[in-house]
Amino acid sequence: MPLKLKYGSIKEIPAEDVRLYVERDGAWHLDVDGKEDKAKLAEFRDNNIELRRQLSELQARFEGIDPEAVRKLAEEKARLEEEQKLKAGEFQSVLDARLKAERTESEKRLGAVTKERDGLNARLANIQIDQGIVAAATKRGLRATAIPDITARARTVFRLVEGAPRAFEADGQTVRVGKDGASPMNLEEWIETQVSEAPHLFESNAGSGAAGNGSGGVGNRTGTNPFRKETWNLTAQMKLLKTDPALAARMKASA
Repeated sequence: MPLKLKYGSIKEIPAEDVRLYVERDGAWHLDVDGKEDKAKLAEFRDNNIELRRQLSELQARFEGIDPEAVRKLAEEKARLEEEQKLKAGEFQSVLDARLKAERTESEKRLGAVTKERDGLNARLANIQIDQGIVAAATKRGLRATAIPDITARARTVFRLVEGAPRAFEADGQTVRVGKDGASPMNLEEWIETQVSEAPHLFESNAGSGAAGNGSGGVGNRTGTNPFRKETWNLTAQMKLLKTDPALAARMKASA
């Protein structure tokens, strides 16, 4: 049955269609624009009517039925069938059925426990990683408002391995190495990369310190690239980032 475009009173509108109409100029108008919208609303209304019909049929079908009573009847039926098998000497059949039922129930309980355990472990891992990252980043001048950002970044890199955070590459399998080119990257080393890659997360003085004139200083005069594996120097990196960010970016790109 097509939807009417207008009713004189809300009482005239079928209950399932009331929300499709709006009051305007003393009457109730179908709240749509264009034939396509009307067709969609008609389809929606028809679907609602069909769902209501199916629900009514289900309610009528199970009216007066007590689920708990049905469960008890099913248990009693199973018990009587088991007794008959025992009387007939089918002991092995009864035993197999009991073991199967117990195994199914045990697997279900184990699955629930395993799921809960995995969820708790994941939450614990996130908490440990978050705490370690925030502690390390705070020492480097992390902004208080950047905590959600830095922890979200860390969770894509670190996982708990034997109770300790370990960094992995984007493939999730390859361990990310630190400045020595062999050992896994630790939290502090990763934070140093973030100071360079996401400086907006840190206070402006996070990389403070002027480049020195001696062997520890970095600048155009030394010719040393502190971002290279063989000349890796975090202190020099930070000084260079402070004194000449453009040069630091070029050196990092060429490392």
